[in-house]
Amino acid sequence: MTKHGNSLDQSTFDKLSRLYIIALSAIAVSVIVSQILIRNHLSNQETDSSVINVAGRQRMLSQKLTKNVVSLTSEKSLEGRIALKNRIKETLNVWELSHHALQNGNDSLGLPDTNSADVKVRFAVLNPVFDKMRFATKTIISEIEKSPELDLSTLNTEVDIVRDNEGDFLLMMDDIVNQYDLEAEKKVAWLRRLESWLTALTLLILLAEFLFIFWPAAKSVRSTLSELLYAEKRAKKMAFDADELSLAKEKSIKELRALSRAMDDTLLFARILQNGQIVHMGNKFSRLFAYSKLNDLGLFWKVLSTVENEQLIIEELIVKSKKTGWQGEVKATTKDGKDVWLEMAIIPFSPTEDKSELLIIASEITDRKEAQLEIDRLTAASFEEKMNQQKIISSKIIENQEKEQNRIAKDVHDGIGQMLTGLKYNLESIDTTDVEKATAKVENLKILASDIIKGIRTATFNLTPPELTDHGIVPAITKLTQELAKLTGKQIMLFNKTDFNQRLDSLSEINIYRITQEAVNNAIKYAETSHILVSLSHSKDILSIVIDDNGIGFNPSKVKNIKNGDGGMGMTFMRERIKYINGRFFINSEPGKGTRVTLNIPLKEK
Repeated sequence: MTKHGNSLDQSTFDKLSRLYIIALSAIAVSVIVSQILIRNHLSNQETDSSVINVAGRQRMLSQKLTKNVVSLTSEKSLEGRIALKNRIKETLNVWELSHHALQNGNDSLGLPDTNSADVKVRFAVLNPVFDKMRFATKTIISEIEKSPELDLSTLNTEVDIVRDNEGDFLLMMDDIVNQYDLEAEKKVAWLRRLESWLTALTLLILLAEFLFIFWPAAKSVRSTLSELLYAEKRAKKMAFDADELSLAKEKSIKELRALSRAMDDTLLFARILQNGQIVHMGNKFSRLFAYSKLNDLGLFWKVLSTVENEQLIIEELIVKSKKTGWQGEVKATTKDGKDVWLEMAIIPFSPTEDKSELLIIASEITDRKEAQLEIDRLTAASFEEKMNQQKIISSKIIENQEKEQNRIAKDVHDGIGQMLTGLKYNLESIDTTDVEKATAKVENLKILASDIIKGIRTATFNLTPPELTDHGIVPAITKLTQELAKLTGKQIMLFNKTDFNQRLDSLSEINIYRITQEAVNNAIKYAETSHILVSLSHSKDILSIVIDDNGIGFNPSKVKNIKNGDGGMGMTFMRERIKYINGRFFINSEPGKGTRVTLNIPLKEK
């Protein structure tokens, strides 16, 4: 614990969370500001190319206009004269529109009204020349339209005005185009400087985060580890001191262990006063008997049963067990008339020196009790045979559970435990003054941490694969076949014929997974097979899983002497599991012809 009362890991986590949030927020803000500035500048430059293009085109249009005007004086035919007049008129319209758009803006041409002072001055000088050429050209067009057969020599004055001013227009327009180009280059140069400043700012933020966030966080982690090691030493000392006091507290420890075992074996519990008044009733207990603090009287025996005779029996048990306690079976009746059998323990305890209560710990055994009554009706011989068989199955189950627990403990101790120890010593050996060696060790620690994560994932996959809980039976079996194929080198494949992807209840999924796992493992261990195919198909009511191998096969009729423990326990476990989820199980095999295991599981409609 820290001096403020919070757990060490929680306070460290909160501190690191705040630091990383600050760091990521700073980077995010810098990126967003950079994007806003750059996008804003780019939006201002979108029209630069259009402006330069239109301005450059004005030079071409002025030359084209002058050429057509001059060509008009030498055209003899009436048709040619009219055609030239139309081209001049068309060129003049485009030239005039573009000239005004460059100065005042035009949405259709994509030109903004954002000329600089230098450009406006140049246009002010250019406009008189433009007006002369425009006026002379319009006069020529007007005269020809009035009288197409007019003697063109009368228009020589206007033609001379256009030709004489065309050179000045070109020079001034060149100056304007160059000015547009110069201003565009300045904007690009400014954008480059902006990007450089933003890059420098980002690097500065990263440096500041390293100096003021990540480096202090690393020091904090090292400090936390030191505190944990110190706490470990204190815990060892406290354990040693506790051993010295164990004789004096032996009785209390036994009572505590008995209470812990009772709580671990049941999900139904309640606290009542010695007069039967309920102090607290757990959620499971409350739901089973529909207990409500607002509507019920609060007497324990009235909550447990609506039958008067049963209420008297429970009341008598509580009265007699105030000081000595009691353990046994009790029959109860819920408010909807359902019979419930409970295995119940009544334990006296004193939460304070001046107050005595009774702790009620129970587990529902209705199914077990009904099964027991059914068993009582069986003949003695049949009962004894089934019990002996069940004992063998149970002993094998316990034996397999112990083997699995020992394997897991060995994996954790030899693998994850040793890697964690190595991680601890590597952390302790980091010398922060030697940056190069510290960096190399940090890289090694990253690899070691990755190996630890892989080890933990492997261990958890062997217990219950996360795919089964998160995604369902098909992804879990897919992962199983892939992992076993990698480990064994055999061809193990999954074929989902009907693209089954439904989720089943958790009990059905875990049993289907374990049966499939057992069948595939049996094929790997005993069948001397090279190929294993797991096939899935389903209809509206049935899910079918078939496991085929090309191994040596066997005679299924010879693997049935279960009660003497001569073999076939894997098959027995599979049959027991498939019965538990109301499914059917078939094995077809012949020596030399491989083996087929078929599972048919009913699909419940949702």
